[in-house]
Amino acid sequence: MIAITGITGRIGGQLAERLLTAGVGVRAVVRDARKGDAWTAKGCELAVADLTDVIALTKAFRGAEVVFVLLPPIFDPEPGFQEAYTAMTAVRDAVRNSGAGKVLYLSTVGAQARQTSLLSQHTIGEFIFGQLDVPVTYLRPAWFIENAAWDIVSARDNGVMHSFLQPLDKPVPMVAIHDISKLAAELVQENWTGQRVVELEGPSRITPLDLGAVVSKVLKRQVRVEAVPRDSWEGLFVGQGMRNPNPRIRMIDGFNEGWIDFASGFAGTRKGSTTADAVLSEISRNADTHR
Repeated sequence: MIAITGITGRIGGQLAERLLTAGVGVRAVVRDARKGDAWTAKGCELAVADLTDVIALTKAFRGAEVVFVLLPPIFDPEPGFQEAYTAMTAVRDAVRNSGAGKVLYLSTVGAQARQTSLLSQHTIGEFIFGQLDVPVTYLRPAWFIENAAWDIVSARDNGVMHSFLQPLDKPVPMVAIHDISKLAAELVQENWTGQRVVELEGPSRITPLDLGAVVSKVLKRQVRVEAVPRDSWEGLFVGQGMRNPNPRIRMIDGFNEGWIDFASGFAGTRKGSTTADAVLSEISRNADTHR
């Protein structure tokens, strides 16, 4: 049986669907019991636990062969990433107390970086889970292709995509959520020992200009890609309500400057098969549906 945190999100949900289809038992770990109703209807066990509640998490993980851990995204963290420390420490202690067999932790590209950025939350997570005696896999996916969803409406309505990733012709490791859930489903069913890192990106690296060309094709209109000036980022993010924009700014800097990348390089990563064309075509269809 696999205990899945974050099952109400896209990655956790797709992982659960894949495991259920394969006949693997799934325990849905949710904070709100009402959000678990759809999963119990599909045959999942249900456990209600907040990621900071060691006692509830221990009960949720008890008897699990593998615990899939997905840290809820925190885009505006407190200084020092206290939220990540608190949640991951609770999860670690619950794994120990429950006797769960293994852990698959959804980490990120660049978790090994020494510089501080928004992704340092996963550096913290890997450090904390590194204290466990049970086998742990750190799955480090690339930048999500689905992040381009934020630009589809602007591209459709105004013919412009605004890119924080720059220079516009710099290839960036990206991957589709479909490929992340697919590999996660394979990994949780493997028998491994010790601690290991698995890095995942798409079939090829993608530039912002490449994304613009794909969106132009999908929308059947010319789309121009424009770089958002670096000196405007802080004001933009604060205007969006962020109190602590520096971690997000430094994350983007890391991709642009190259210090956020895979430890093994392109040659050492596993490769998904889903293209940007497929992802953005689906996003565009959904955007049209909700117009």
